[in-house]
Amino acid sequence: MFDEGKAKRTVDFINCLKHTKGKWRGQPFELLPWQETVIRDVFGTVKENGYRQYNTAYVEIPKKNGKSELAAGVALYMTCGDNEWGAEVYGCASDRQQASIVFDVAVDMVEQCPALKKRIKPVMSVKRLVYKPTNSFYQVLSAEAYTKHGLNVHAVIFDELHSQPNRELFDVMTKGSGDARTQPLFFLITTAGTDRHSVCFEQHQKAEDILQGRKIDPTFYPVIYGASDDADWSSEDVWRKANPSLGHTIDIEKVRNAYLSAKDNPAEENIFRQLRLNQWVKQSTRWMQMEKWDACAFPVDEGGLLGREMMGLVDSFGRMDVNGYMLLGRLYLCLSHMVSKQPPKGVAAQEYVGRALDFIHNNFGYDMGVAEIARTVGIHRTYLYRIFMEQLGQSPKDYLTEVRLEKAAEMLGGTGLSVTEIALSCGFREVSLFDRHFRGRYGCAPLKYRRMAAGCPARPLDC
Repeated sequence: MFDEGKAKRTVDFINCLKHTKGKWRGQPFELLPWQETVIRDVFGTVKENGYRQYNTAYVEIPKKNGKSELAAGVALYMTCGDNEWGAEVYGCASDRQQASIVFDVAVDMVEQCPALKKRIKPVMSVKRLVYKPTNSFYQVLSAEAYTKHGLNVHAVIFDELHSQPNRELFDVMTKGSGDARTQPLFFLITTAGTDRHSVCFEQHQKAEDILQGRKIDPTFYPVIYGASDDADWSSEDVWRKANPSLGHTIDIEKVRNAYLSAKDNPAEENIFRQLRLNQWVKQSTRWMQMEKWDACAFPVDEGGLLGREMMGLVDSFGRMDVNGYMLLGRLYLCLSHMVSKQPPKGVAAQEYVGRALDFIHNNFGYDMGVAEIARTVGIHRTYLYRIFMEQLGQSPKDYLTEVRLEKAAEMLGGTGLSVTEIALSCGFREVSLFDRHFRGRYGCAPLKYRRMAAGCPARPLDC
């Protein structure tokens, strides 16, 4: 059954709230079509007794499509507008800081709504909003599952479910904790992840099964926006299909710039696929683009390998892999050249420098050092250092760092990736190390550089 009055009441409540970020701050939160569809379906679909049919809503969508703002609106409605006395609404995530993202949006929404502001008491020391007329509250929880037993849950807002390290907190908050309520709601929002053994992928598969008619669960409401695994990730039509808020909360130019940055960098490709297209990838960074791997498929004359020296390679599995064994014919570079401090005869130093530069520019996003560059080129690192100093006036390590910093500066000005994502994509193992090198190279912090590149005035906190 569908109750138009209940659906409209929820939509009207959320539309009375206001946006909290950037140029949208202070403007009425008018639900986008996809958001309104979710709200109307979840809150308007009822059972014969008039209570909500859905107790779980799974919303999987790429980043920056407005899911945090939608979740904040749902949290406030479940706290203040659902006519539940003593409602307990909890915000959960992989850590308290992540869970606070939705909570902080809700706090700002309350500050901009006089009707709610005079009825809600914020207790910021424990991240709680208390709705005094019904003695209800919305509170952020820490991630320790063992402390959450015994809660009388009316609603749970689970942010970025894919980041959960295990299923303990999810099970504690969703299995039986709302049995004493007449119509509890578990609102799960997330972007695609990388772990196909996680509780999030379990929910993703359930959502897909329901959408495709393979499974029936009248209490589970599934929403998945994303590109299929075989979709053309360079197509703007695919981008629009995966991002229903494109043109509203997301500028198409930002997506184009992110694609151009990822097109020739395997380390960024999977980040683009995961965060921009909502594809479940097998790792956050990719070692090689698959089209380049496929291009290596060529016929081999096995008879021609008889009598030739071979190398045996073993790849043993860790958690999500298979054992592999392979025999490779010896390459044109003999093993002695890989360890000798003297260069092979007949190869000019310029050629080795050129090979090293090509390798650095194509692989700067990986965690590598001078020794790996030297091995790839086929010379000892001591000789590589000497010819770099002679021809470029700087060491291979300094050149690699400079390339990484230039690429990071380009991404800061042309993508919407966070500083952490950019640092990892450019090969820095620690954000603090990236920040120190960036300040030394450009004279300011990455955030300040981004704001200046966008033509915005720097803020004190950016420094």
